[in-house]
Amino acid sequence: MFFMSILNQKTLNSSVKFDGVGLHTGKKVSINILPSEPNTGILFKRTDLKNNNIIVPNLYNVSNATLCTTISNEYGISVSTIEHLMGAFYGLGIDNALIEINSQEVPILDGSAKNFVEKFLEVGFKMSEVPIKLIKILNKISIEDGSKYIEIDKSNVSLDIDFEIKYMKSLIGNQKNKINVYENDLSEIYNSRTFCLYEDVEKLRNIGLAKGGSLDNAIVVKGDEVLNHEGLRNRLEFVNHKILDCMGDLYLSGYKIIGSLKCSQGGHSLTNKLLREVFSDKNNYSIFEIKEKSLPHAYINKSVLKSIA
Repeated sequence: MFFMSILNQKTLNSSVKFDGVGLHTGKKVSINILPSEPNTGILFKRTDLKNNNIIVPNLYNVSNATLCTTISNEYGISVSTIEHLMGAFYGLGIDNALIEINSQEVPILDGSAKNFVEKFLEVGFKMSEVPIKLIKILNKISIEDGSKYIEIDKSNVSLDIDFEIKYMKSLIGNQKNKINVYENDLSEIYNSRTFCLYEDVEKLRNIGLAKGGSLDNAIVVKGDEVLNHEGLRNRLEFVNHKILDCMGDLYLSGYKIIGSLKCSQGGHSLTNKLLREVFSDKNNYSIFEIKEKSLPHAYINKSVLKSIA
């Protein structure tokens, strides 16, 4: 069971490396994820470039949110499809890491965060004495875009994500799931793969996307059939993957969030719009630092977060 430790900042015990291809570029790519000091946060470094090659995964640095999340620095240097890796960082409570990457897109691996999480758990974590920073949502924020909507409201001690998707003419249908990011077992969230409809594959490739996509790294649905031989990994894999994406995109806030989020048919762009709206007014949130030493997760509600509810 993979639970988030949310009291003190932590990083990896040692570096980990992943090789693969970019989902949309189709290019081979390697990333090396290194431990980092407290308060440095998550940073991407384009090692294929000599200058101006640091990109901060920050909500204001999102330069494109079509089908994936792309971040860019002030010099136009970018990294795309960061959401699965960022979701793994968020879920495992990894506050500080340097990601060295030799191309413009994070490798898709198997289309989920499973490989990231397994490797991170294998090397383990180094805890610091530096408290994490949390933001507590104070006001309800809602955004609508046609049939899509997203909202976040106050919560006592948790981050709840209540997500819904609707695919009327396919096997996917309507799926809903609700999780508590800080207390639930997130195994099925991490293991859930990206997906697409069969009829959209050619359309994506015609506009220069999904060049690295295959049945090895995405679920493909044709009518009432999943084309992947192994089928689905869990009953709610489609909506669970959307929750993984949402977690990764929320981490662009730079904080652990205490709030209650609801979303219907949303995606990367809508989540980024929500964060921008939250941070547009300081009355929408408050920032806390947990001063106490790290405690077992089961005691958080009773002893620590209760005091800031």
